Amino acid sequence: MTSRLLQRSLGSPDYHGIRQALRDDTSTPVISARGLEVRVAVLPLFTHDGRQAVRVSSTEPLTHVLVGVDSASGTDVTLLVPEVAAPRVLTLECRDDAGVVGSAQVTVTPQRKWSVFVVHHSHLDIGYTDPQGTVLRHHLDYLDAAVRLAEETASWPDDARFRWTVESSMPALKWLDARPADMVASFAQKAREGVIEVTALPFQLHTEACSTEELHRQLRFTAQLKDRYGFATRSAMHTDVPGAVVGLVDALNAAGVRYLAAAHNWAGRSVPYLHGGDKLTRPFRWRAPSGNEVIVWFTDTPHGMAYMEGNTVGLTDSYELADDLLPRYLSALATRGYPYGPGTFGWQGPDAPREPYELDVLHLRVQGAHADNAGPSIVPASIARRWNEQWAYPRLRSAVNSDFFQHVEERYHDRLAVHEGDWTDWWADGLGSGARPLGYVRRAQSALRVAETLHTLAGVDATEQIDAAYDKVALFNEHTWGAANPWEDAEEAGDSGGLQWTRKSSGAYSAQDDASDLLHAATRRFAAALSESGTEGGPLASFAVFNPGTWARTDLVRAFLPRDVVGVDVPIALVDARTGETIPHHEEFVDPDDWPTRPIGRHVHAVVEDISGYSYARIDVVPGQSPAPEPVELDLGGVIENEFYRVAYDVREGYISSIFDKKAGRELVNGDAAAGFGQYVYDQYATAPHFNHLSGHVGAHDRTLLGDRAIGRNATIVRAQRTAVGEKLVVELQGKGVDWLRTTIELHDGVPRLDLTYQLAKQGTPAKEAVFLAFPFATGPATAWELTGGVGGPDVPRVPGSAEYMLPIRHWIAFEDPELTIAWATLEAPLVQLGTIHMPYAPFPPTLEQEDGTVYSWALNNIWDTNFPAQQQGETTFRYAVTSLTVAESATAEAGARGRRLGAAAASGLTEPFVGALITDSPEVAETYVSVDHPDVLVTSLGRAGDKRVVRLQSLAAEPVEATVRLPGLRSARELDVVDETVKVRLPACGVAVVWGTCA
Repeated sequence: MTSRLLQRSLGSPDYHGIRQALRDDTSTPVISARGLEVRVAVLPLFTHDGRQAVRVSSTEPLTHVLVGVDSASGTDVTLLVPEVAAPRVLTLECRDDAGVVGSAQVTVTPQRKWSVFVVHHSHLDIGYTDPQGTVLRHHLDYLDAAVRLAEETASWPDDARFRWTVESSMPALKWLDARPADMVASFAQKAREGVIEVTALPFQLHTEACSTEELHRQLRFTAQLKDRYGFATRSAMHTDVPGAVVGLVDALNAAGVRYLAAAHNWAGRSVPYLHGGDKLTRPFRWRAPSGNEVIVWFTDTPHGMAYMEGNTVGLTDSYELADDLLPRYLSALATRGYPYGPGTFGWQGPDAPREPYELDVLHLRVQGAHADNAGPSIVPASIARRWNEQWAYPRLRSAVNSDFFQHVEERYHDRLAVHEGDWTDWWADGLGSGARPLGYVRRAQSALRVAETLHTLAGVDATEQIDAAYDKVALFNEHTWGAANPWEDAEEAGDSGGLQWTRKSSGAYSAQDDASDLLHAATRRFAAALSESGTEGGPLASFAVFNPGTWARTDLVRAFLPRDVVGVDVPIALVDARTGETIPHHEEFVDPDDWPTRPIGRHVHAVVEDISGYSYARIDVVPGQSPAPEPVELDLGGVIENEFYRVAYDVREGYISSIFDKKAGRELVNGDAAAGFGQYVYDQYATAPHFNHLSGHVGAHDRTLLGDRAIGRNATIVRAQRTAVGEKLVVELQGKGVDWLRTTIELHDGVPRLDLTYQLAKQGTPAKEAVFLAFPFATGPATAWELTGGVGGPDVPRVPGSAEYMLPIRHWIAFEDPELTIAWATLEAPLVQLGTIHMPYAPFPPTLEQEDGTVYSWALNNIWDTNFPAQQQGETTFRYAVTSLTVAESATAEAGARGRRLGAAAASGLTEPFVGALITDSPEVAETYVSVDHPDVLVTSLGRAGDKRVVRLQSLAAEPVEATVRLPGLRSARELDVVDETVKVRLPACGVAVVWGTCA
């Protein structure tokens, strides 16, 4: 009694209750007499001799008679009638020893003849149920078992043979490297035969945390499997995570994958049915702006079924349970908008109206047990074998993932609905639960692109090391961020939260270290290569200042001049070798008394003008007439400026009160907004910590659960400086949730960009909280924002049912009005809310009046109660940039394009800072390594493949474009004509392309 009481008090799914609800919802009470109830269900069950089934259930054993047709005795019986082509009315009599209990008219209706593809897999959570290493070893054991079961059932009827789909390929790749040759050969043979299928994603990703290059690189193994083992990767599975970026479509297509089985787990936190999800038919064709498509199947319920559909209807329990439930489930699909009613799973939310499922074919996932990381079982195949002997329809096929899609594509392709755009992830808010390691990973993503480029220019093929670092980055972006109960610190099972987060977060720090190592090495190799081509003598030293962005820009470079190259007591000047002009610079000396553990010398800061994209400019270090000027202390009134902007900080209120665009003659800050510009906002919620899945059981229809809202207070300007390169303001504040908060505001001479850095010492607390930084612009609503592999916007299509209250962006958001374009960019913090702050509980009501021009950067939170960390602490940095451009300054660009281009430019200052490579000899004064002539086409990196140079391109344009790519020394290019060292490349809308060229 006690255990049942506890189980039923938790509000989580009760599978007995779910199944009983299915029985009740798919049957009709027809007789109620003498304390008995009789229910009837006409089901899509057909025998091999042409009869169909009527199920009759009663609360006590009775003899059930369809007069003149069939009879049987018991509490649950199946009566068979000749197949009907039109409704037929029959009389049902129910009898006991005393006679007829009651009778009723039963209408037998035509039923669909279903084909059910039972896809057996194991959902890979790298963690959650056990520490990560334990989980991965178990999955390798599962592949041992899958091979054995496939061999043992090889003689079974084809539809019943055990088949296994490797949902996430990482275990398969590890297995192939760790097993004897004969086992590997057996696996490969079964993969070629379609008995085992390895799907395309290495693990289940928060795709919005991935960069575009990272997403494409994570599919590179598909070609390796084909070349090494002779089997193709035809489909992908996206499991648990309720959403994926639009760039996934292009990445899958580039790997030759056109099928995607998605199993969204709403976890009670998601309300897709309130945002068009009821209009999302399945299967459907998901189309990217490029025109690429994948055919998508997704599991279907508004309340949370995900990858347990087949388990719930008994396909891993017993034939008898499946015989009872599966036909009812099919009947519900054919007649109801959703197969299960509201509240069935313990979650909140109504039963959304929608049309019943229209096809007669079904993709049904099963796992060996009703749990994450469950192993393979012979039961589903055994049920399929017995089922097909008993019934003609539904026909069960033990299938691999792509079997279903090939069936659908052949029969229904042109009937399928087409949906475009991003399928925004409802779980993306969890990314804010690990803000510090996430920031490290996002910095690593940027550093790796530059590191590969500089290695390439130095003549070094670093592909293997770059790929390995990207793999670490992606492994952090894998969707399992912690244990089932992340606040616990056991050594095994779902309470191993401390162990799991230690390994997870350390992976992020290791990835960033690897990226920094690679960039460090690449800078030295690039410098060495230039020194080899230079002439001796001349200046004391030189820097090759490299612009890793696509477009020419003026920006700040920070470089280190070691004491052993130029003595720290030697005054220096910097000269632009292109023009011979002296460049003002600022020095920061590394004093050995203060930093005996660091290289001794000086950090040199200078603004270098007009360096073309993927070019360097040589800056010479020459003897100076006097030491570099010391910083000038400014008035502490809180105003700094350069030739583009004047910025004023309101010390009393603790935010930026004004950003005045001098060229436009216009204020950028909305002074009437609810929050100040750059204001720290700290929310606490009146929900309890340390209750698994609590957030899925909480409904918020107003602000009742907003327990407290606080802002940064007691601002003090601790530094106001003018240096040779610009002006800086440093402000310290106090705020709830932090030990301290520091804001740094910088304007650099000649640079049309405002740089903002927020550093906070986060206090750890299990209390439910969120930190926002507010950015209210005096403009209309956002017009465009960067996504992984695409560009979003208010008028850009999204897949129905996508999350709408938040946006997980890559780096930038653009605002446009008839006079001015404004761009805002973020480096570490991808989560934003536009116009207001929402409650973090479904259905996510707003807590403020809507302000169209305001961006709230959702820097961090701990609102999840499972999987994501329960609290976070420590010093954490968030960097942002703001820039603006008048319409007159960009008159050649049409509306829309202005925002995209300015957004990319704003982000470039954060993600692609100038690199200063110290060179000892004097090469050419400047050199350009690649250029592209279309303003919407970005070069994201340069790589090497043998003797080939690889130029990776990405388009921001909403339509296909043709760009001319110039690669000095280009002699030939794969599938492209070379004319005067250039090739013409067509890029699809928001698409990618790669040029493979051989250079002299």
